[in-house]
Amino acid sequence: MKKTVIALLLAMVLVLSLGACGGEESTEGDTVVYKVGTEPTFPPFDTTDEDQNIVGLDMDLITAIGEDQGFEVQFENLSFDGLIPALQAGNIDIVAAGMNKDDPERQEQVDFSDAYYESKLMVAVTEDNTDIQSVDDLTPDMKVAAQTGTTGASKVQELADQGKIGEAVILDGLDTCMMQLINGDVAAVINDKPVTEAYMKKQPDKIKMVGDPLNAENYGFAVAKGNEELLEKINAGLANIKEDGTFDELVDKWFNQ
Repeated sequence: MKKTVIALLLAMVLVLSLGACGGEESTEGDTVVYKVGTEPTFPPFDTTDEDQNIVGLDMDLITAIGEDQGFEVQFENLSFDGLIPALQAGNIDIVAAGMNKDDPERQEQVDFSDAYYESKLMVAVTEDNTDIQSVDDLTPDMKVAAQTGTTGASKVQELADQGKIGEAVILDGLDTCMMQLINGDVAAVINDKPVTEAYMKKQPDKIKMVGDPLNAENYGFAVAKGNEELLEKINAGLANIKEDGTFDELVDKWFNQ
């Protein structure tokens, strides 16, 4: 009898331990909760409110997708360049961080959802700068900044490797990049257009964008390589919120209000 009881207890422990593994969690009523990683220094896509809650367009979109598909989300604050490793390690289930899905290196590491936003890289300079009118005005004696892990950082490094600028200054967080620009430590910042526009609204008369877009890129949500079930949920939910108008309402909330 004792052996039977012990065996049952061991079986229960084994089931509970297996259920606790991986990125997914189950709440009451067996609702699946996915851990969503982001770096909240990329407004209006990913930022924090006055209470340090993680908010933004990405957060609202993935929450709405979850409501449509019957899952919930829990946000995790990570460094941008730590997002894909965390996904690969199973510490998070989804990346929602204004991530360019067209990057070939990233496509080898993770699977991306359908695109939910098209963005463009732009050169930003201080409001009173009249010397730099486009990327062509950057010179080999200039330092240019960008946020670590972004396509802006890749572009800045490319310009440095080509000898078109003197140094690529890669920093954590957009605010740090912009402060370096305003302080005169760098000549320009290369960053995504809507994110720079959001910064300009928050800090008026400090910086401006110059020249034509350097390239276009599409943002997508990322999941672990081969996680087709979760990817299908995200794509189906994204299509549904676009169709019922929720998507447009959320974009308007974060870009126009």
